[in-house]
Amino acid sequence: MSAPVPHSPFEDAQGLLVGSALCGFGIHILASAGLVTGQTAGLAVLLSYATGVGFGAIFFAINLPFYWLAYRHLGRAFTLKTFAAVALVSGFAELAARLVQVMPAHPAVAAVLFGLVAGAGLLAIFRHRASLGGVGILAYYLQERMGWRAGWVQLAFDLVLFGAALLLMAPDLVMWSLLGAAILNAIIGVNHRRDRYIAT
Repeated sequence: MSAPVPHSPFEDAQGLLVGSALCGFGIHILASAGLVTGQTAGLAVLLSYATGVGFGAIFFAINLPFYWLAYRHLGRAFTLKTFAAVALVSGFAELAARLVQVMPAHPAVAAVLFGLVAGAGLLAIFRHRASLGGVGILAYYLQERMGWRAGWVQLAFDLVLFGAALLLMAPDLVMWSLLGAAILNAIIGVNHRRDRYIAT
């Protein structure tokens, strides 16, 4: 069996750009319905609702402490690409909020669309050896070192965050949010497998 062919810098750049754009737009869909998601992005969304500060600025700031873990355990290239992905998602989310008007017919529609769009975006980011920081860094580390599926690790963290969200949001919105997170993590859990996708 031949060795896997690494992604070129151009392939990495376009993968991170497209993945980040999808994730940023997914966050905009989510916020338009007053929903939340898990991981660091979910914390940023909750803080944005509570403070009125834009998601992008909060998301970028709360990811800063996690880059040291990424650098120590996952390397310089992973850390730089993750930093770029977080910055791009922050920017795309703010840009979408200004330029794109989204009016979901029902929170369930927003939840499903978010799960599909952001799941595809996060899959692209993961496949180019990056993450969206925070819990994503830990999930990626555990998948690479322990063989645990990144999607399932993130889902466990999501459940804790959704429990906290119940203290701040209406229960029905939290339940629809959980649907979106489940779809997103199922896409990652089923499709992001080292034994099938071998390009680095």
